[in-house]
Amino acid sequence: MGVYTLDKVARPQQKKLNAQLTTLTDQHTAYIGVPAQGPYKAEHYWY
Repeated sequence: MGVYTLDKVARPQQKKLNAQLTTLTDQHTAYIGVPAQGPYKAEHYWY
């Protein structure tokens, strides 16, 4: 058992679920202060 990133879990399932995942734009990442490739939470938020 382990922790997996959203890409490894959600992207393979998106077609089955008829979902579309988007990526953050440069404007979004600048506003919330995270890199576009992640991680999106500080390590102390991870569980």
